[in-house]
Amino acid sequence: MQHSSSPAPSTASALFCLTVSCPSRAGQVAAIVSFLDQRRGYIDEFTVFDEKSTQQFFVRCVFHTDPPQALDIASLNRDFAGLTQRFSMRWAIHDMSRRPKVLILVSKLEHCLADLLFRARMGELPMNITAVVSNHDTLRGHAEAAEIAFHHLPVTDETRPQQETTILDLVRTTGSELVVLARYMQILRPETSKALAGRAINIHHSFLPGFKGARPYHQAYERGVKVIGATAHFVTDDLDEGPIITQSVEPVDHTQTPDQLLATGRNLECRALARAVRDYLERRVFISGHRTVVL
Repeated sequence: MQHSSSPAPSTASALFCLTVSCPSRAGQVAAIVSFLDQRRGYIDEFTVFDEKSTQQFFVRCVFHTDPPQALDIASLNRDFAGLTQRFSMRWAIHDMSRRPKVLILVSKLEHCLADLLFRARMGELPMNITAVVSNHDTLRGHAEAAEIAFHHLPVTDETRPQQETTILDLVRTTGSELVVLARYMQILRPETSKALAGRAINIHHSFLPGFKGARPYHQAYERGVKVIGATAHFVTDDLDEGPIITQSVEPVDHTQTPDQLLATGRNLECRALARAVRDYLERRVFISGHRTVVL
């Protein structure tokens, strides 16, 4: 199997990740392990979580095949489909040598975009950035320096439907699996949010559910908070209410000015967004109602 330019797994074998969610009942783990054993699959990581409140069971299993040519993704998908009906499984098998395609939305603030570009270039985030899309032309140089296509799509209230249709067209034509809102300072229409359900991640410059809306660090300063944070969450049609993937926090005190809080906040935003994107790329994130399970 031909590998991409992303960092190779420790074994020469093809590396796969199986994700499963299903109703809680006995036998799922044994069935999965038996399925892999029969196909000479070697389990590298196996993580499960039984969510008592919903009676849902979640599995993330990373495995390779021995010999490397024993299986391919098509045969794995075909064979595993026969097992899923027994346990009412929602499942996917991912070839971990293939970097997911990611489209990034930005406005004028550069820190999150610059951080994602750097981490992708260094191999920390195994993704293929297909395009950077912005309602301003300000950050074109960042994309072009990384040899990534930049699309300037200005937007007004009147042009928003057409502008977001163009964004969705770009998502489709580039084959992008994930959309990252890296401080994209526009509210997506409900229709667009629904079209991207479960595959669009936003970074909110606040420790949700507190200090929603504009100028959260100034709100935090006025309230004299002792901790500030940033929240990475899935996009939904409820503003800033999507399932939270990860949060980063930092202690602060009364001596820090709003500008100092902003500087701390920028670091937190980069950290939280990068972690959420990495967890998604590594197939660790499961949506469970209004929450996420991260394995």
